[in-house]
Amino acid sequence: MASSLVANRFAFVLLKTEKTVAKFHSFPLSERLRLRPCKFKTKNQFTTNCCVSSAHDEKYSNKQVISVTPPLYDYILRNVREPEILRQLREETAGMRGSQMQVSPDQAQLLAMLVQILGAQRCIEVGVYTVCVSSYSTSILSLFSGYSSLAIALVLPESGCLVACERDARSLEVAKKYYERAGVSHKVKIKHGLAADSLKALILNGEASSYDFAFVDAEKRMYQEYFELLLQLIRVGGIIVIDNVLWHGKVADQMVNDAKTISIRNFNKNLMEDERVSISMVPIGDGMTICQKR
Repeated sequence: MASSLVANRFAFVLLKTEKTVAKFHSFPLSERLRLRPCKFKTKNQFTTNCCVSSAHDEKYSNKQVISVTPPLYDYILRNVREPEILRQLREETAGMRGSQMQVSPDQAQLLAMLVQILGAQRCIEVGVYTVCVSSYSTSILSLFSGYSSLAIALVLPESGCLVACERDARSLEVAKKYYERAGVSHKVKIKHGLAADSLKALILNGEASSYDFAFVDAEKRMYQEYFELLLQLIRVGGIIVIDNVLWHGKVADQMVNDAKTISIRNFNKNLMEDERVSISMVPIGDGMTICQKR
């Protein structure tokens, strides 16, 4: 009798566990990552606030990597050397709608370092953000060319130039104010209009292969076109950085197939097969791919 009760109890627990696991795996990958338990014991039995993940494919030798949790990310941010002027801009725009779309301080620090390592003189930033309100499309103030472009302009030499592509002058009010405060207004050239048109105009103006660095954080469905145009403008050895290539984890979740996710997924696949560039996908922020033109 007792053994029968134990067996029934075990079957009940097993069935409940199977249902819980099935429900868990029905969530999008980004949600599953959020719900994963994030505490584990190390060999020394100390508890730490981070997750360890490993590749499913045994060909990667079960290589383990740390998943960034809020406490760990707070630690990372405390170790970012953020210039005071960038901190002021970040805090002023933090309450604006869509502020989460601008690059994070750790991303901006990486961009600035790449520009410095290259010894870049001429840079391009492509980034236009829009948010839909009912049937209207409204530009989000200063997110396109505020934080990231200021971070780049700050490390350019006095003779350096950053071409910033923007289609709505209203989004430049705060950005321009901070360019002036930082003393870098003379380094930034605003190109009004659609980014693709602005890039084509630069090519027609004879500026092909004359830029050292480009950063793209714009309309995801346009990534391939932006990349092709920038590849003409960037010199051999120059760098193109593409933001949001992990797209909140959606690119790895085959259950998610909206237009933007599919576009980024296809772009990543094309980039992987593109022999014109050397690439490195870096899991910083929402994922960045660093491309060096061969």
